[in-house]
Amino acid sequence: MKKAIRLAITMGDPSGIGPEIIVKAAIKMREEVAAGRVEILVLGSATALAKARVQLGITEEALPLNMIDVGPVEGEIVTGAISAVGGEWAYRAVKRAVEMVQANEADTIVTAPLSKEALQMAGHHFEGHTELLAHLTGMRDAVMMLAHDNMRVSHVTTHCAIADVPKRITPVRLRRVIDVTLEALECLGFDKPRLGVAALNPHSGEGGILGKEDDEIIAPIIKEYIDKGFDVTGPVPGDTVFIKLRAQQFDAVVAMFHDQGHIPVKLLGFNVDPATGKWQAISGVNVTLGLPILRTSVDHGTAFDIAGKGIANADSLVDAAEYAVKLLEGRRKKGI
Repeated sequence: MKKAIRLAITMGDPSGIGPEIIVKAAIKMREEVAAGRVEILVLGSATALAKARVQLGITEEALPLNMIDVGPVEGEIVTGAISAVGGEWAYRAVKRAVEMVQANEADTIVTAPLSKEALQMAGHHFEGHTELLAHLTGMRDAVMMLAHDNMRVSHVTTHCAIADVPKRITPVRLRRVIDVTLEALECLGFDKPRLGVAALNPHSGEGGILGKEDDEIIAPIIKEYIDKGFDVTGPVPGDTVFIKLRAQQFDAVVAMFHDQGHIPVKLLGFNVDPATGKWQAISGVNVTLGLPILRTSVDHGTAFDIAGKGIANADSLVDAAEYAVKLLEGRRKKGI
């Protein structure tokens, strides 16, 4: 019998929807737990989790998880409020999860959302989960991939000003993103992955008229991979590359900057009620590649505005957990 995959699920900011979606996700995953495929380890505030569980009418015995409290943290957790207290809880949960994976006490990390503002207020000056995890693992070249169904998008740059993007698109960084993306696709079961690389400039620079980066930096790197026998295409204009991805001409796309990659994935991942204009559910996963540990995450924020109301949707967290299991099983098969 295969050993259960131990998922270290971090609560994120306990003032947000993290506690609620963890309870809901655990209930949805109870058959996986009962079958011995996964073990759920939750890191964060035990008090916040208990509060969410009671509010949802779930008994402690019915919740298939093990709670690991990372406190104490001085100060009160106020539902729906951005604070240094919430930021500190979120930081400690991630730090403890990394330590557990490094000590072989857990196999992979799945993160509920944290607030970048709260993290900064607590004195932890990171732009988000990806940068925090890179710091905690001693790696500086992590790669963010978003996934929704057959839409898989890795990013060369993420949380930086648009004005800084061109100088961050270097041959070294491009090779790194392409390498870890191809590896992830292989772990997901693609024997010969097809990768599309988005252009930075409109119309791939129009021969240098609209920018020289595509011809001078991106295209030569793509040629290197083609010459080595990889199925890599580009630079493909940003206004068509995702259409081709959705049409399954590629298995994944490498985007040059945050919004270029995030917008198409989130547009498909948010289920909006046309009658009310309100979103009903979110589907999508954020995967951190290129680290010595595997981490997946929800593809949404803390949603402080609906925290504590019992209406948060846990689909993205369930998706993230299932994606982590699939990637980890693929890595084990490949001996990674």
